[in-house]
Amino acid sequence: MKLALIQMNILWQKREENLKRADFFIKTAADEGCDVVVFPEMFDTGFFPPLSTIDEGLVTDFFLSNAAKKYRINIIAGFAVKKENKARNIARVYNRSGSIIAEYTKINLFSFMNEDRFFIAGTEPVIFEIDALPASVFICYDLRFPEVFRKIAKDVVLIFVIANWPSSRIEHWKTLLQARAIENQCFMIGVNRTGKDSDGVNFSGSSCIYDPWGKPVLIGDEEEFLLADIDLSQVERIRNEFPFMKDMK
Repeated sequence: MKLALIQMNILWQKREENLKRADFFIKTAADEGCDVVVFPEMFDTGFFPPLSTIDEGLVTDFFLSNAAKKYRINIIAGFAVKKENKARNIARVYNRSGSIIAEYTKINLFSFMNEDRFFIAGTEPVIFEIDALPASVFICYDLRFPEVFRKIAKDVVLIFVIANWPSSRIEHWKTLLQARAIENQCFMIGVNRTGKDSDGVNFSGSSCIYDPWGKPVLIGDEEEFLLADIDLSQVERIRNEFPFMKDMK
């Protein structure tokens, strides 16, 4: 499977510009023969927009659906949608036909930044298939809570984590992604943003891919476009060679 990881420098509250740049990245990924293109958390507005500016997500959804269909590529992207005067921080997954095949709502909200005051938390992880391969997706702060990953670990071969993870804690990001790969014996794909947000917080990208043995396949720097090929047959092989998950209680 060939992946494009998009470490966008997200422009604060400039959806039109962010979507225009996203279209360029999606086209580039398709031209490179990628199967999946992955964007960070809240790629269209930055983390997190004022509640009054969040809508049903129709503009971003329309763009992503059309782009997936136009370029015949799977897309995973994060954005905010409003529901009952509160918002949800979601990841949506689109197949090559532009259909939504999964929607995940962030379970663990970042109370340190008051995310829990404005957003409704999700309750369950999701499992979906990308080109017939079982996968899941989580969002940023979820990465610190291994128990939610355990719920789906045996049923997937790769897990995506999309984030706005600051430079000040970037070593945690890398270490936690590697740990989730080792303990769940699957590929972990972490996609983070670059640039600086409206509060002056710096983001250094460092998107990563770890294989089921915890070995790094890719550790990015601050470039906005990353490519990687992964061999998903490794998951079954490693789980058979060292089948410790059979002992999970």
